Amino acid sequence: MPEIPIVELADIQAAREALRGVAIETPMEESRWLSSVAGGPVWLKCENLQRTGSFKIRGAYLRMARLSDAERALGVVAASAGNHAQGVALAAQLLGIKSTVFMPEGAPIPKEKATRAYGADVVFHGKYIDQALIRAREFSAETGAVLIHPFDHEDIVAGQGTCGLEVLEQTPDVKTVVVPTGGGGLIAGMATAIKALRPDVRVVGVQAEGAAAFPGSLAAGSPVALESMQTMADGIAVGCPGEVPFQAVRSYVDEVVTVSEESLSRALLALLERAKLVVEPAGAAAVAAVLDNPDAFDTPAVTVLSGGNIDPLLLGKVIRHGMAAAGRYLYLRVVIPDLPGGLANLLSELANAGANVLEVEHERISPSLRLDEVEVRIQLETRGEAHANEVTTRLRARGYVVYE
Repeated sequence: MPEIPIVELADIQAAREALRGVAIETPMEESRWLSSVAGGPVWLKCENLQRTGSFKIRGAYLRMARLSDAERALGVVAASAGNHAQGVALAAQLLGIKSTVFMPEGAPIPKEKATRAYGADVVFHGKYIDQALIRAREFSAETGAVLIHPFDHEDIVAGQGTCGLEVLEQTPDVKTVVVPTGGGGLIAGMATAIKALRPDVRVVGVQAEGAAAFPGSLAAGSPVALESMQTMADGIAVGCPGEVPFQAVRSYVDEVVTVSEESLSRALLALLERAKLVVEPAGAAAVAAVLDNPDAFDTPAVTVLSGGNIDPLLLGKVIRHGMAAAGRYLYLRVVIPDLPGGLANLLSELANAGANVLEVEHERISPSLRLDEVEVRIQLETRGEAHANEVTTRLRARGYVVYE
């Protein structure tokens, strides 16, 4: 069995020199609203503002810059839901290398278009990134193109680790770093750099509940593939950790936690509203973890926003989902008298409660209703969970039968 390469601090420092003029040092923004939730300073490491909209250019460029002339002549191939694809495509463009990218079916349209715009040939294959990766390996064997793995290579891990160097320089008093985690390349590189320079800093990985391969793998002591995945966070939807990053995660990462789809939606909405930052669901995972359990993270803390490439259609859906999860949308079934003015009285009560009516539907045929009753299904916009509870309490106090 071949020995698994180990990435060290010197590799990451060398990677930083190689990436000068290619990857930008992304901003570190203090978040006052998130700090108030966590009870201490929380910073946002804005990799969503990196070239191509995510951290991926760091590892992709480093890996490809170290190819021989003979390897470059054969081209490169990658598998990605979008962020790694764009990193590979841009790096290939900068280095004059032909690139082919296999994307899972249903990959976000903006990511596909951006990848093509950087000059890559895009081919759709499979439902998940793991299936696209199998096809990319086959293509590599067929053509000789060099596979640029999204996370399982020492150059990829070293390149992503440069983000960890920046975190320590931008926030020298940091106590906790929270990182969205898929296959493990980003957190492996960052944790390696951070623990080498500041072993006291706690490093926490965050995965989507429906695509969390690391908890089981860490418990087993080796990468274990998930049987299935279900999450909107395509950027961290990876069914099995890579061998190279797994070793670093096991050695240097203090904890891996998971967040729900509702938490991802709430975090994305909060970042849009409060920080004025557009992120994709995967990019909001670290913030979601802090919002879920703010007392679990010692401050000053840094949350990494790993990517900002989101389809506008998905963004609209996630915003609505996030508003519902935050109690900003309220769906009620209310029984009212089937008399003239019955609906008008209900709407008047809702107006007095400060709720905005979005949709109303009548239901007259139901065995649970009396002949003189009608059920109104109503969708409301509220100011938040507390206001939604006030609206429901007010209606019941006025004698209405309310089902949530």
